[in-house]
Amino acid sequence: MSSVVDLDVVLAIAREAAAVVMRVYATPFAVEYKGKNDPVTVADREANSLICERLARAFPGVPIVAEESDPSTFAAAVNAPRAWFVDPLDGTREFVAKNGEFAVMIGLAEQGRATTGVLVCPALGRSFVGAVGHGAFEIADDGSRRAIRVTDTSSMAEATVVVSRSHRPEHLDAILAHLGARAVVPTGSAGVKAAKIAAGEADIYVQPGRAGKRWDACGPEAIVRAAGGVVSDARGTAFEYASGALENDFGFVATNARLHDAVLRALGTAVTAKKDHTS
Repeated sequence: MSSVVDLDVVLAIAREAAAVVMRVYATPFAVEYKGKNDPVTVADREANSLICERLARAFPGVPIVAEESDPSTFAAAVNAPRAWFVDPLDGTREFVAKNGEFAVMIGLAEQGRATTGVLVCPALGRSFVGAVGHGAFEIADDGSRRAIRVTDTSSMAEATVVVSRSHRPEHLDAILAHLGARAVVPTGSAGVKAAKIAAGEADIYVQPGRAGKRWDACGPEAIVRAAGGVVSDARGTAFEYASGALENDFGFVATNARLHDAVLRALGTAVTAKKDHTS
């Protein structure tokens, strides 16, 4: 069970950042590139600064690993008992495309495990919070909350899978064929996809291969697990947030509690088949 963090405080910070993001969204804005297919905008940077400032003030001494911060500031998070992982604008490609599928994400890791998460999807008008051991909730604008829970679907033939809209590996189609799910829904933003799993609106979120960085994983993982789901990389290994590693090199899999093992088996079968085909 995670220690209790004031989720109202974290949600208020995320919503303040979301207001910054939406202010930029409503205007013409420039797009820069940090690397190939890695866009960044003033919304990313302004939201990053705001979140880091507010978290440092509200939770002094807790290290912050945030996407648009100087990497030299991340060292304090290595082996720290608690650390924040912040993606100020997850789904920048979707933000640039103006399709609404983006999120402000704040996650807390304790003893190296994701325990607390806040996701605000401002263009969709939805906000989610969760703490492992304490449940997950969708929070309305008026402050009312609705408990959310992953589905009980146990059959792949009845399952809905959400996959990345913008980061789709070549072998994903083979994996989806092995899964044999009822429906596959391309969706932007790791946060938006994770929220669908946590809220019972989809059953499986699978991203094989590279799946962003730890700030793409922490908040979403915490909320899915708080809602009764299971999260690992594509090998079935838990994410470790205190090691200093940032890359999610081995994928991201979030499911309800009944389908996780079957998804991992399908991933292993697809990888084996790919190796056999190329050998």
